[in-house]
Amino acid sequence: MLRSMTGFGAGLSENEDYRVAVEVKAVNQRYLDLDIRMPHALDSFAEAMKAKVRAYASRGKLTIGVQFLDKRERVREIRLDKPLAIAYHKALNEISDLLRLPRPDDVQAVAAYPGVLTAADVQDALEGAEPVILAALDEAMQRFTAMRETEGENLRADFLKRVDILSGYTEEVAKLGPEIVRQYRERLEATVKEALAGAEIDEARIIQETAMYSDRVNFTEEIVRLRSHFEQFRAILENAAEPVGRKLDFLIQEMNREVNTTASKANNVRAAQLAVEMKSEIEKLREQVQNIE
Repeated sequence: MLRSMTGFGAGLSENEDYRVAVEVKAVNQRYLDLDIRMPHALDSFAEAMKAKVRAYASRGKLTIGVQFLDKRERVREIRLDKPLAIAYHKALNEISDLLRLPRPDDVQAVAAYPGVLTAADVQDALEGAEPVILAALDEAMQRFTAMRETEGENLRADFLKRVDILSGYTEEVAKLGPEIVRQYRERLEATVKEALAGAEIDEARIIQETAMYSDRVNFTEEIVRLRSHFEQFRAILENAAEPVGRKLDFLIQEMNREVNTTASKANNVRAAQLAVEMKSEIEKLREQVQNIE
């Protein structure tokens, strides 16, 4: 199924210990670029999260936001910085000697200095958090993928419509081939008659020049290749079981090349007009395909 690279999805998972909310947003990007924004305490789960995301997406710039709540009861402890306490006490004794003041024997006075005593949470590792995080991420990625597939179907319909338009223009150009040669022969005969002022025309030479011109303006191969590109484009759209954006982009480049060659060979006003219309449709395809995974 065709998938857009843009989309949004949200997921929520919770148990008695943790509550995790995940949001996924994506924009166009040639390769897969992951930006996971979450508390540093969850950094150890980053690789497992990236693996989960890669199972759903292969292209695009994804921003993944994680809100994490640890609901477990916290235990607090007081931590003593022993080197710092000794340093403070030594400095106070030096001040006492310098100023001839009593020794600072009050423990509370030393403990009151910044950094000597600090309160901290006693918390074990986030045991059991990974399944909750991945469950929330999985739900977000499923919804994200559903949105991308919906948009992909809309793009597919637009692609098919534009390829049909291009096919119509191509068939119109193909019909111009014989007319272009006929017009050239008529112009050639008129020019020769005027130059010879009524003298007999060498019909064999006219036929030879017309044949040479016909060979120069023959764009049959380009028309055949364009038809082939259109059929390949349709087949890819109908059977997209994997990311196809790069394949479609390549075909669009080839279409554009064939149209340019055809217009150059045809050397005809109507063919040039049709080439402009075709290049306009191809450019619309090119813009849209940048959003396909």
